[in-house]
Amino acid sequence: MNVRSALTLASLVLAPLTSQALTLDDNFSLDMTLGVVSDYRTRGISQTLGDPAVQAGATLVHSSGLYIGAWTSNVDFGGPYKTRQELEYYAGYYWQATEAISLDLGYLKYDYPKEGQFNMSEVYAVLDVYGVKLGANYSNDTPNFFGEDQDTLYTYLSYKIELPAEIGLDLRVGRNDVKDPAFWSANGESRDAYTEWEAKLTRDFVGVTWGLSYIDTDLSKSECASWYGYDDLCTATVVASASKAF
Repeated sequence: MNVRSALTLASLVLAPLTSQALTLDDNFSLDMTLGVVSDYRTRGISQTLGDPAVQAGATLVHSSGLYIGAWTSNVDFGGPYKTRQELEYYAGYYWQATEAISLDLGYLKYDYPKEGQFNMSEVYAVLDVYGVKLGANYSNDTPNFFGEDQDTLYTYLSYKIELPAEIGLDLRVGRNDVKDPAFWSANGESRDAYTEWEAKLTRDFVGVTWGLSYIDTDLSKSECASWYGYDDLCTATVVASASKAF
């Protein structure tokens, strides 16, 4: 169903804005990333029918905190849909208030070649206070089940813990609200929002960041199928990943 792709959250992580960037001159730097995942999950939902994905991105950063970039991944929405690629274009401003407090504001555009009805845009804000991140993504042109634009709001809270042996533990819980009844259970009841969560272990080794995530949602199989067309895209899973920043 086309709304599955419309609920895609940018997989890009803005942390690279402050690490491993290629310095171009006194004002500009370029960050590039390349990664693979065993399942491309966004907001708890698979965008590849549970299959692996290859992902790449590049961000041009100005010393003022302004940035612009692009990111891409393969996708598979099943059924008759022909698109096999997600393209994201984004621009924003990253403000480092203190060493422990930052604010990131931006605009994000999603494009799906051959299936333009999936295209949408979002504005986002991420407040980081001593490692606790509170984020929000808002869209007013998310296509719904009937192909009409609707408002959606995704909010999340996350925190990263440093464990022994240089292992990182990323914890996140999010709520996706599509504003209209959308997720129908087997008994005929519906709701307009769901909760998702992720726990991810990471470690850098030989220049690559390796990750292992546990991802789940509170959607039942019938609720998942009523909105996404498949009943196994929202259930608990373990996702392996590897990424490299250049």
